[in-house]
Amino acid sequence: MGTRGKEIVGVEVGKLLTMLNKAYADEWLAYYQYWVGAKVAVGRMRGIVAGELEEHAQEELKHAGMLTERIITLGGTPLLGPNEILKESNCGYDAPVDPKTKKLLEQNIKGEQCAITTYAKILDFVKDKDPITHQLILEIMAEEVEHEEDLESLLEDMNTGVN
Repeated sequence: MGTRGKEIVGVEVGKLLTMLNKAYADEWLAYYQYWVGAKVAVGRMRGIVAGELEEHAQEELKHAGMLTERIITLGGTPLLGPNEILKESNCGYDAPVDPKTKKLLEQNIKGEQCAITTYAKILDFVKDKDPITHQLILEIMAEEVEHEEDLESLLEDMNTGVN
């Protein structure tokens, strides 16, 4: 990061890097959870649910890339191994051992709610202190909120019998 760029970051960079790496871990695990869930999904509205999970998987992967760029720009290193990713995650990984579409939706809603909470904490930490990270996190959080809404709508349709 350039000299002036460093000067505008008014937070403890080490703590911010830890928070960003934990969010990065969440994004990788969310990507995999969505991706594998789309592959194994069975049951009601399978095609629609699997399509939504695939779309969300790609967006989670994009978020991981965005976070990686910011981590590196701030002078950090993104988590490099799967064990680190699992260990450092805020939200964990909920394996789709029950591949029924309703269960997959419920699992992923829970994951999105955790992500929203994580990003709200980062926003609070950087507010008025790091405008670049703030903007980045706002962008990611908006998509996480949209994901939660999409999944809750599908679950509601499933529960009310609307296809």
